Amino acid sequence: MSDSARLYLITPVVEDASFAPKLAEACKGGAVAAVLLRLAGADERGLINLVKAIAPSAQDHGAALIVATDSEADIANVAVRGGADGAHVSGADPARIRELRERLKAERALGAGHIRTKDDAMNLGEAGVDYLLFGEPRRDGSLPSLESVAERAAWWAEIFETPCVAYAPSLEAVETLGLTQAEFVALGDAVWNHPDGPAAGVKAAAEILERTEASR
Repeated sequence: MSDSARLYLITPVVEDASFAPKLAEACKGGAVAAVLLRLAGADERGLINLVKAIAPSAQDHGAALIVATDSEADIANVAVRGGADGAHVSGADPARIRELRERLKAERALGAGHIRTKDDAMNLGEAGVDYLLFGEPRRDGSLPSLESVAERAAWWAEIFETPCVAYAPSLEAVETLGLTQAEFVALGDAVWNHPDGPAAGVKAAAEILERTEASR
């Protein structure tokens, strides 16, 4: 990798457009490559309207907006009609990935997370994902060990061309994951709950990644 890893932000579950200013603050410095917008359960029309309201807060600052939801809504339809740049799903179902890939075509990104095994990762890669996310919080809020996430990201980045995202639970973990050759490092609460605001969290993370790349 010739450049340092890029930042990929994961939002808390968002229920309304009041989150938009916070997202814009995080993205305005230009260091954020992509944002995973986690949508609360709602009817499909409501989710589409919410994406339309929030998307410019990321896109106007050069960040791609990827959408995800645990609701029964059609995530491909929400992404396309809401004007998002892609969709993200959880779990290792290659058949679902192939179906979404066909519907989203090449115009929108398709990512997958909550990947348990290396076999699952390879199967999803073959099914057509644009990236894989390793290490994000489990549904019960627990986290895999940083060591295991770094190992998985390094393994994937060394062997496969499909990009991967490694989740950092804290700013202190960014350096470790930046050294894995992962194309992206993800942050959630470490940015949104930063004592000096989201922009400061993003700036700190970006500086760590730049120093990490320079030291290699």
